[in-house]
Amino acid sequence: MTDLDAFLSAFMTRAVGPGSLSGLARLSGGANMESWAFDWAGGGYVLRRAPSADYMAGRPYGHADEAALVMAAHGAGVKAPEVVGVLADGDGMGTGYVMRRVIAEVNPAKILADPPPSLLADLGRELARIHSIPAETIPAAIPLMDTAAALAGLKARFLDYGGDRPVIALAIKWCEDHLPPPAEPVLVHGDYRMGNIMVDADGLAVVLDWELAHRGDAHEDLAFGCMAVWRFGRIDQPAFGVGSLEDYFAAYETAGGVRVDRDRFHFWLVYRTLWWALGCLQMGQAWRSGADPTVERVVVGRRTAEQELDLLLLLEADAPATERDCALAPSHAVAPAPTGEPTNREMVQSVRDWLAEAIKPGAEGHAKFQVAVAMNALGIVMRDLDAGARAEDRALADAFLSGAVTLAQPGLLAELRRAVIDKCAVDSPKYASLAAARRRWGDAG
Repeated sequence: MTDLDAFLSAFMTRAVGPGSLSGLARLSGGANMESWAFDWAGGGYVLRRAPSADYMAGRPYGHADEAALVMAAHGAGVKAPEVVGVLADGDGMGTGYVMRRVIAEVNPAKILADPPPSLLADLGRELARIHSIPAETIPAAIPLMDTAAALAGLKARFLDYGGDRPVIALAIKWCEDHLPPPAEPVLVHGDYRMGNIMVDADGLAVVLDWELAHRGDAHEDLAFGCMAVWRFGRIDQPAFGVGSLEDYFAAYETAGGVRVDRDRFHFWLVYRTLWWALGCLQMGQAWRSGADPTVERVVVGRRTAEQELDLLLLLEADAPATERDCALAPSHAVAPAPTGEPTNREMVQSVRDWLAEAIKPGAEGHAKFQVAVAMNALGIVMRDLDAGARAEDRALADAFLSGAVTLAQPGLLAELRRAVIDKCAVDSPKYASLAAARRRWGDAG
């Protein structure tokens, strides 16, 4: 913290002018990058940075190009942050840039509890503006996405991660069979969703997190924020957890966006759900390799079950009606726990209780967030020890990938439904889609 204080003070003096640094604090969250809020010379700012080159490995472009893109968006009238300076090698803070801070709400739960009336229209309008950013102002480093190549990349990653999750294999095969023809490319934000926007009383205030931006199909952006995971519990509101798809599409088209193709939208809804399922698995791989040893990576790695549940909900319409109407398969029986020495579950429970009672009350800021994540991790282990639910089945996954098996196979959909319910109940028991799936599939829970 002391080094960052000194380095950041020197940087701000050059970038903005004389002043003094105060209120430096790391913001919670951020799956990959660090964000630090601070005050300088009476103004509020945010430093977005990767503390080392390792954090940027494998990315198609660095923070300098990301900052240039954000500046181009801001210059085009998009509600993007105002960048005031980009870190250089000699600044001693890794790579990143500094933006003016916007005072607004970013927490999806708080936003969705009482969204401003204009929010859905704002989301459609702002996305249309992003897709209209002049191509000549976009940095050359921002890549063009080839959908077929990107899908092949997802498939390769799946196989690298074991290739043994049947629902993911089912989704890969579906995407291969339903690949849409190329679209006229636009700038795609790539992460346009609740959690990456800020909202005030007047509506949408700013669009954050441009690190996944690329050139590609506008429908990818349209679909991403409508994924079940980004509705933050508001499953009945398919557009961002705020409203209907029809109202969202109308706002987007009215603001100059491309005409929405419902089939193309559905493809991207499946694709990005698949993408995030593999992204969760990748988080676990990052922890296992030592590239990111934080407990948050381990926990996010277990969120794959959420996306498998959502994928099956999206894809089961392809099954024959007779299979969709089949009763849910029963859960596997669990052996009773021994009553002698403390069980593994009880040992984990004792550690979790200690964190809750002795550590969490005294923790602050990011440390408190990490304690909560650690408690969540231990909760997953406890439920796993109770249920013993597994999602791996390499033979079935291979059969889906090859097309040898489909959802038309008698009884298979019922077994998959049971498998994704039981796994999600272990890894994410409060996930809103789980309750929705149980209602839809007739499971009492």
